Amino acid sequence: MSVVVGLLMGSGLLLVLWWMAVEPPPRRERSRPARSVVLARLGLPDVPLRTVVGLCAGSFLVASLVMLVVSGVATVALAFGLMGAAVPVGVLRRRAERRLCENAELWPDAVDNLASAVRAGLSLPESLVQLGERGPEGLRGPFEAFGRDYQATGRFDTALELLKQRLADPTGDRVVEALRIARDVGGGDLGRMLRSLSTFLREDLRTRSELEARQSWTVNAARLAVAAPWVVLLAMSLQRDVVDRYASGTGALVLSAGAVVCLVAYRLMMWLGRLPAERRVLA
Repeated sequence: MSVVVGLLMGSGLLLVLWWMAVEPPPRRERSRPARSVVLARLGLPDVPLRTVVGLCAGSFLVASLVMLVVSGVATVALAFGLMGAAVPVGVLRRRAERRLCENAELWPDAVDNLASAVRAGLSLPESLVQLGERGPEGLRGPFEAFGRDYQATGRFDTALELLKQRLADPTGDRVVEALRIARDVGGGDLGRMLRSLSTFLREDLRTRSELEARQSWTVNAARLAVAAPWVVLLAMSLQRDVVDRYASGTGALVLSAGAVVCLVAYRLMMWLGRLPAERRVLA
């Protein structure tokens, strides 16, 4: 019996190896890097990665040197230098989230404006171009660029794709794809669909605002809890005889363990209090 089982297992392994050699598994398409998504949401899609890396490196050097002068302990300077290096990334992500929230408040008015233009008899390109002149202030830039792209190329699909990349927004993806379908196959109910989308966006915005108001205490508590021990360490750095204890191997171990605990606890608390984020399934 054991011989039969061994032969079956060997045959199965041989078939798997043969399939991998003859027909290798398809490669997954490489997704867009997170930094390009964040920068696109900030309205800075052309900023190269080396600029962000250089900013993080500069923050690391400045924070490390300042803390080395203040405390005189390399391990403390290294800990604050790593926190300084993470500051630019955190600021960029925070600004991207704030910009998405601001755009979420503007999209219902933009969709209403677009529906009114379609109902008035304007063509789809003209309806989008006029949003760059009469639409909400925060969304005018991408639609102005759409007008320039469409005027330069005359290709509606190409201009729509560039518009979607500049917006980098789930709601913008839905609007763009609806307009693309309406352009390709015709859409007599486009105006009704846009008005329904505007109503849905307003209801979703109202619900999310209530949830974010209730969630704010969790986020603030997590930030306060993770910042408190490092504020104490910063105050202790002004006393050389106290902070010199962290110059030893035991002190470095305590700092490393504290940093890991703070990071894990912060991420866990943010994960428990998170709200579901809308994904760009049509990107």
